[in-house]
Amino acid sequence: MNNLASAQLNVALVGCGRVAGHHCRSIGMVEGVRLAAVCDLAADKAKAYGEEFGVPWYTDYHRMLAEVAGIDTVAVITPSGMHFEHALDMMERHGKSVIVEKPTFMRPEQLLAAYGTADRLGLDIFPVFQNRHNKAVRRVKAALEAGELGEVRLTSVRLRWCRPQRYYDMAEWRGTFSHDGGALTNQGIHHVDLLRYLGGEVETVSAVMRTLGAEIEVEDAVVATLTYADGAIGSLEVTTAARPDDFEASISIVGSKGLAQIGGIAVNELQIFTPDPSACAGNSEDFKGVKGHGAVYGYGHEQMYRDIVAHRRQGVAYPVNRADCLSTLRLLHAFYRSDELGGWVEVAVEKQSSRLGRANEDISRLYRAPEGT
Repeated sequence: MNNLASAQLNVALVGCGRVAGHHCRSIGMVEGVRLAAVCDLAADKAKAYGEEFGVPWYTDYHRMLAEVAGIDTVAVITPSGMHFEHALDMMERHGKSVIVEKPTFMRPEQLLAAYGTADRLGLDIFPVFQNRHNKAVRRVKAALEAGELGEVRLTSVRLRWCRPQRYYDMAEWRGTFSHDGGALTNQGIHHVDLLRYLGGEVETVSAVMRTLGAEIEVEDAVVATLTYADGAIGSLEVTTAARPDDFEASISIVGSKGLAQIGGIAVNELQIFTPDPSACAGNSEDFKGVKGHGAVYGYGHEQMYRDIVAHRRQGVAYPVNRADCLSTLRLLHAFYRSDELGGWVEVAVEKQSSRLGRANEDISRLYRAPEGT
């Protein structure tokens, strides 16, 4: 880990898409971190963020990292299938730690290689799973750890969002197995993470995937059953084929002592909590008030940056470690492997989907920074 105990953390953003502005505003809310520069291959996007937040903007991150002094960490907010290539480049060529948006990397093998590089160079990787910081999620996690809900018996995830054809037509990488993944990888990854973050380690899964609402190669609907190592069972329903809007993103926990249900647009409302029903109101948030963004991003990125500052300054462990992130990625791949094989599969094996994250050089070429600068 770099010795930044007394220094301000200087973060540059690469990729000025939908969530980038949320990163910029979150950085502005946290003491000890500042936005140093932004970059996007599209000059209009980079310029817009640069001017809004008063920082230099670039279309070439190699030039940005050469010209802007003091950058120590880069937030990689590029298409999902470029995360590995870009993160590796930031670390190996430029010596920067990286913050990597969901789903971190597309394949477990990429995650292991990236962390191996970070270890060798003494750098950090910070995966983004901001929904863990939602008030409702924190309250249920605390209840599970304290035994308020007893033993977990059943977990259920239900995500019903709308992504019409025009959403997938916005960019070449969208709706592809190589660089996006479907409803489960792009929109559902946080809920896949919560299945194990709240319910424990999943042992086996059986999934069926379909493409029902758009002309894309990836799934926009998936239904799955799962079993946990401790004997509990669970279910998952994720779709972006709902119309005409986003409706729900929920997870429920049935325990031997009670029930907890987190719902709302993005697991932001504690809707049922039988150990203490009065806790629901105080542990719910209205994400529609998040300035300048869709309601699904919430407020968790701000806490994520606080966690990064605490890690750098006080040596506090970042809450999502390598093993944690790897387990979530392996669970994600298990759902795809099950659909590919047509039956139950084990999660904790060193196997990967044949589709998710497969190479596509034609698309990758579109999102590479210019060389020779």
